Amino acid sequence: MVEYFFRQKVISWMVAIILGVGGIVTFLGLGQLEFPEFTIRNALVITQYPGATPEQVEEEVTLQLEKAIQRIPNVKRISSVNMVGLSQITVELKSSVQAKDLEQYWDNLRRKVGDAQASLPPGTSTSIVNDDFGDVFGLLLTLKSEDYSLKQMEDFADLMQREIQLVDGVKKVSIAGTVNEQIIVSLDHDKMKTLNVSAESIAGLLTAQNVVGNAGSIKVQGKRLSIQPTGEFDNLEALGQVVIGSPASGLIRLTDIATIERKLNDTPSILYHSSGTPALSIGVSFASAVNVVDVGKQLDSKIAELEQRMPLGMTLDTVYNQPTVVDDSVTGFLINLVEAVAIVIFVLLLFMGWRSGVLMGLILVLTILGTFILMSVKGIELQKISLGALIIALGMLVDNAIVVTEGMLIGVRKGQTKLQAAKDVVSQNGLPLLGATVIAITAFAPIGLSPDATGEFVGSLFWVLCFSLFLSWITALTITPFFFDLLFKTEKERGANDEDDDPYKGIIFTVYKRVLTAAINHRYVTIVLVLIALVGSMASGKFVKNAFFPDSSTPLFFVDLWLPEGSDILTTEQSIRRLEDKVLSMENIANVTSVIGGGAQRLTLTYAPEDRYASYGQLIVETDTVEARDARMREIIELVRQDFPNVQYKVKALQVGPSAKAAIEARIYGPEPEVLREISSDIEAIFQAEKTMDSVRLSWSNKVPFIEPVFLEEQARRIGVTRDAVHTSFLLNNEGKTVGLYREGSDLIPIVMRNDLNQRYDIDNLASLNVWSQEQGKYISMADVISNVDVSLDNPIIKRRNRVRMLAVYAEPMPLSGETAASVQAKVRPLVEELELPDGYRIEWGGEYETSTDAQSALFASMPIGILGMFIITVLLFGKLRQALAIWGVIPLTTIGIIGGLVLVGAPFTFMALLGSLSLIGMVLKNGIVLMEEINVQAKGNSGAFDAVVAASVSRVRPVSMAAITTILGMIPLFSDAFFASMAVVIVFGLTVATVLTLLILPVLHCTFHGIKAERDLN
Repeated sequence: MVEYFFRQKVISWMVAIILGVGGIVTFLGLGQLEFPEFTIRNALVITQYPGATPEQVEEEVTLQLEKAIQRIPNVKRISSVNMVGLSQITVELKSSVQAKDLEQYWDNLRRKVGDAQASLPPGTSTSIVNDDFGDVFGLLLTLKSEDYSLKQMEDFADLMQREIQLVDGVKKVSIAGTVNEQIIVSLDHDKMKTLNVSAESIAGLLTAQNVVGNAGSIKVQGKRLSIQPTGEFDNLEALGQVVIGSPASGLIRLTDIATIERKLNDTPSILYHSSGTPALSIGVSFASAVNVVDVGKQLDSKIAELEQRMPLGMTLDTVYNQPTVVDDSVTGFLINLVEAVAIVIFVLLLFMGWRSGVLMGLILVLTILGTFILMSVKGIELQKISLGALIIALGMLVDNAIVVTEGMLIGVRKGQTKLQAAKDVVSQNGLPLLGATVIAITAFAPIGLSPDATGEFVGSLFWVLCFSLFLSWITALTITPFFFDLLFKTEKERGANDEDDDPYKGIIFTVYKRVLTAAINHRYVTIVLVLIALVGSMASGKFVKNAFFPDSSTPLFFVDLWLPEGSDILTTEQSIRRLEDKVLSMENIANVTSVIGGGAQRLTLTYAPEDRYASYGQLIVETDTVEARDARMREIIELVRQDFPNVQYKVKALQVGPSAKAAIEARIYGPEPEVLREISSDIEAIFQAEKTMDSVRLSWSNKVPFIEPVFLEEQARRIGVTRDAVHTSFLLNNEGKTVGLYREGSDLIPIVMRNDLNQRYDIDNLASLNVWSQEQGKYISMADVISNVDVSLDNPIIKRRNRVRMLAVYAEPMPLSGETAASVQAKVRPLVEELELPDGYRIEWGGEYETSTDAQSALFASMPIGILGMFIITVLLFGKLRQALAIWGVIPLTTIGIIGGLVLVGAPFTFMALLGSLSLIGMVLKNGIVLMEEINVQAKGNSGAFDAVVAASVSRVRPVSMAAITTILGMIPLFSDAFFASMAVVIVFGLTVATVLTLLILPVLHCTFHGIKAERDLN
């Protein structure tokens, strides 16, 4: 193969051009993302049960649905939230379920839920299955105005939705924050009482009058014509003219006893503000495998065009612009890649001469460009993980080329022709380099094979390394000798006796040879010293903090507020407005978007929107810089503590990687709500006593008052009053009762009937209400059917997890304190686990701990096979167990550099640092194999065993050191990236120590295992 590429220059040039030109063209067409996508395997089952308590919802609705859902295969977790009149069940599938199979599972879920409807109590709505959790609205806009109503803004937002949906590459456009219109029929109850007109009769008339019915068809002259009677309400005047029968005065019209108006719902489910102004949210999601940046440019043009048509007084603000973020991120990371490549090439030029440097720099660039081609075939976009993989691989990519180039240089110096030198180097090192490459790839295999969301998130790291490393091996053995022949034009003629030109007589080689000889002569002292360093580094591991993923470098953060449960959404809006005003007055604030009543549209995969609660609000705050973000976060924390003392809060930056509901979560499982609350109070006290903890809150929130009118059933039966009539009276006194639909084109507007505002009663006067007696045909005082109105405290929310009641205590590490979730949890965990629990109750840790543990478990599940495979390859390469053990003996010693570096820099050990540690295994083994192979080659010569070890070690100083130096210096640009910083620390310090130990400890271990003395081997 070497001779073929060496002589067939046209073929070699063609391969180089294909890699170069093809790589550039492919690179320009690759999709771009900030971070890779991962699949969200969740669906939500929503069922309404109006009027039911949380406990009734749980027992009569949720339990029945959970039984049905549990029969679906590959369900990982079922969790539910039970509130007044509402059941929300979240179904999470196992990570082994492929994204392409999700639709099939959700269809099965719909069938199971549909079959379970027959077992639900009367009055429940048909369950809705929502499976679009994976939609990420990478472009999030707000349409705001102080001059127009939300309905008027909705009309223009609908236009924008239609126009933007036509842009190529757009998957979906969604509008949020709309408030439904209602036709309000305000009843004059005094007149109704005088005329003996019941609300039930009015409701029946409105429902019957405006229904779409089937009147059939008639045959006329051989044709079948449909019959469509008129009579539907086509305007509010027609609605007001509905004739109602009155026992007291005959026929009356609806307008005689009610006023009718069209208005927005005064108890909306969710509201948006943009910089304090009422707004709508417009989310744009992108189709998969598109270049987000290119689509973003098309969207910019379309939005600029729409702004020209926008009514004066409306304004568009940008909450999150993924195309811009991706463009900045990818451009910045490409600069990092170019810097890293430039650093590597500079080092090669400096230490190996300009010809060698140009040669290996050229091979490096062709390998990277070839990797882009394979990325395109695999469907991997340009994003931080894939580009980071190339930076990590840089040192290993030039490693093979360094060995080949170094060997050819030595061969030529010894008098060989360039072709013969190439053939000898490849025949001697080809198989070991392949084995070392396979081992390096296998070290990353657990990342690519990890089935969970984290593995999916960082999986492209493995594939890019796999492609690039295999390409580096192929190019090293094929076109590297070809380009060597082009760059090194002259061959130095040497005689057989030219022994004075020793390539290893430089000062570095001389000093290294002396140090190595001393280490081997005092091998046991050397080994003991290294073991002491290892023990010392492991002991200092307690100073290293653990973390999962770092915060994003996007200058964006969130402020979550939870008012006391039971707060009205308009009350929550008032608190959010107060906070908005204060935040907007701060420095370096670019934009503030507020959501009241629930979370915003999902702007990134790592953003998990909060469930719908009227007492919840969130501020999405964008600052000018990351430094300003951190400063404003501190300022807002103090502000909320001082000005909102009764509000629970959380202030958190946008995260990178899969996230949990809370950073710290203690889950309590058990049957009785009161016992769960008692245990949660103890845990809550422990959390609040820890000063490094913040935002302590309960998943069930606080207990809330429930109004309980005591119904006198026997007395009510005697006077002909039903419980349903009592419910209707209370409903009409408050939010009203929906009695029909008003049709206007494609819009279906609910008709809501309720008492006039001036005739409503507060909680102290509920007994003054009137209730209709169907039997007597008149109104009866509510005081005749209820004895009194009790008020009791009860749970507003009951949560379940895997079909068991579960109450969680949430907390966060103090923001910007340097503490991580793991370090804070370690302080409180012993105290929590010391609590005595009643039988049938248990505590489980969730949050970041669970997410990290699941990710590591998935990663480590395939690691034993990978390590075994690497060890077997090492043994097969040399055919000797002791040589393999000597190489692997260096691996644990890398801990010295890893822990030392993290302690020195003060960086946490993140999941990416864990991946960096795994990558070190491949790097160290690769260097060790190259060194051990040379020892075997030297041992086959005329030199003794000791001289063979020393000579081989000296000859491998440059290839091993250069591979390490290029990798280490190539990682420098990653130190400024929060996501990769901890990995960079691990690789830089770990590889530095590992390289020294490979060149010193590996020869020492080899001599020790084989009993090689300092003298020549007498055998």
